[in-house]
Amino acid sequence: MTPEIAQQFFLTALALAAPLLLAALGELIGERAGVLNIGLEGMMLGGAWAGAAASFYWGNVFIGIGVAMLAGILLASVFAALAISGRADAIVAGTGINLLALGLTGVLHRRFIEKFQAYEAVPVPQFAFIISGAVFALFLWWMLRHTKTGLQLRAVGEYPQAADTAGVDVQKTRWLATLCNGALCGLAGAFLSQSHTTSFAENMTAGRGFIALAIVIFGRWNPLGAIGAALLFGATESAQFSLQAKVGSYFSPLLLALPYLVTLLTLAGFAGNTRAPASLGQTYEQ
Repeated sequence: MTPEIAQQFFLTALALAAPLLLAALGELIGERAGVLNIGLEGMMLGGAWAGAAASFYWGNVFIGIGVAMLAGILLASVFAALAISGRADAIVAGTGINLLALGLTGVLHRRFIEKFQAYEAVPVPQFAFIISGAVFALFLWWMLRHTKTGLQLRAVGEYPQAADTAGVDVQKTRWLATLCNGALCGLAGAFLSQSHTTSFAENMTAGRGFIALAIVIFGRWNPLGAIGAALLFGATESAQFSLQAKVGSYFSPLLLALPYLVTLLTLAGFAGNTRAPASLGQTYEQ
């Protein structure tokens, strides 16, 4: 491998890892508070469409990024109302968010498809998202270990009864963690529609939300571990593109499945060797 090819491979891996890291950090915050949300795919997809639509309407990609985050927060609030306040099954609620976003963005995209075909925004530099994800991961690591807020968040995820007794509002903490998750997933979606590409396509997240879930487990619920896991999956996807260019279209379907195969192997190999927050996925009634 020549230095030029190695450099391109590394840069592509970083770009592909950025949305995965952002979504994984959002889920990490939620899971540290005991909230299991498998609706990452839907929140990313909603953010991708809303960001592209806002950028087209206002002609400003930064407004688009803000609207994408708001879209993620809106979908996260629906999930929180069902799974936290309503104490519904979190898996069912998260699946519902994914299906809702998939259907809704598909309908809206087809309704405005001619306008989106003419949408040509100036893309946000990919390194802006890459650096943002890395900086936020470092901040989150520090916050979880060295601040009162981080201690309360971890306490709610480990032993909500004790946190409640100590005066921590468990439901409020879980709501805020879920909304942060939605904002970061919306930001990850904005990366896909305003940096990775400059348009929206139906189901453009293509399973990245589920890969982000695997990153949280592989990273052992640690922000620094999430960086390494995101880079691994980004490198896997980058390798997929490199191999497609070499072997042609004959093995293309198999190569497209490579990132998801790595995800399954990761979950099979590491899920049993890690300890999730003790109250993950458990409802709580004060």
